[in-house]
Amino acid sequence: MAPIPWGKFPTVAEHQLARRWLQFTANIGRAPNTIDAYGRAVEDHLRFCEAQGTDPLLARADTVAAWIRDMLDRPPRQRSRSLPLPRTETGLANATIQQRLVAVRSFYEYLVEDGLREQNPVRQGQAGRGGRRPRQGLVRHIEQVPWIPNEDVWQRILTACATGSLRNRLMVTLAYDGALRREELVQLDVEDFEPAHRLIHLRAETTKSQRAREVAFGITSSQLFVAYLRERRARFGRIDGPLFRSTSNRNYGAPLGASSWSKAVEGIARRAEAARLSTHTFRHLRLTDLARADWTIDQIAQYAGHRDLATTMRYIHLSGRELAARFHRANTTINADRERLLASLLEER
Repeated sequence: MAPIPWGKFPTVAEHQLARRWLQFTANIGRAPNTIDAYGRAVEDHLRFCEAQGTDPLLARADTVAAWIRDMLDRPPRQRSRSLPLPRTETGLANATIQQRLVAVRSFYEYLVEDGLREQNPVRQGQAGRGGRRPRQGLVRHIEQVPWIPNEDVWQRILTACATGSLRNRLMVTLAYDGALRREELVQLDVEDFEPAHRLIHLRAETTKSQRAREVAFGITSSQLFVAYLRERRARFGRIDGPLFRSTSNRNYGAPLGASSWSKAVEGIARRAEAARLSTHTFRHLRLTDLARADWTIDQIAQYAGHRDLATTMRYIHLSGRELAARFHRANTTINADRERLLASLLEER
């Protein structure tokens, strides 16, 4: 059976049906991050049901609605006490609630398929395709524009990075160059690199889409990579496997975890006074820069590892000044053409 860190979701582990469902989900090959997100979501739902004195086998739509209300009224958590973040007055983020509903819907669907419930209490939205009438889900989906730093903030971020360790500096440049997700970055292996062509071969098992892909890295990353390998060899000896290693006394030499990278980025954000910086910001900025370089949407999607072009469209966005500049350039060209045609009226016939 696929291993599951049951300590992260003790209520799910103790609930026989929920435990069976999560183990089933893991056994059919869902990514570890998906299992983690699903486990946390159903853990939250089961705790709410327990507080309400409701058995999940008997839970109705109004129980789900009450749970949604609770999430909407719940104050969001901050990543760090020392790093204030922009946040709504109350309520978990819309994306978090959507993710939890997907997981809990999957749990109840499992119970329905097992004949333990007649219907799923978590209503699913339906797109208006093929002549069907669209149906709104339980929570309206709010599309947030990903944040990317402007040039001044980006310079502050790089200045803050420059004071960090050689390992962290390399991680920043690779995260940007390859538009890498956090989990893809920390799971890089020494053998994934092809230095002669400055390529990284991302293994399918490390990617969110479970599809292998290749990304490139620049000259700065190449130089930092060589320097880090020398430092790594001096610290830990000649070892293969995961590239990035912990230097803490507790986990000295162990592969670096995703949470450790998140904490490192929090430190950069604090020093740069860029509260909205996250591990995903480097990916957002790189994909936007590829759009600025006039890459096609298909090329950007391939580089990012997106299955759906709509996902890529949500990731890339140009600033208002860039859009205004493009508008004025286009307008100038159109006006010149119009003026040339109007000039024909000057000629007497």
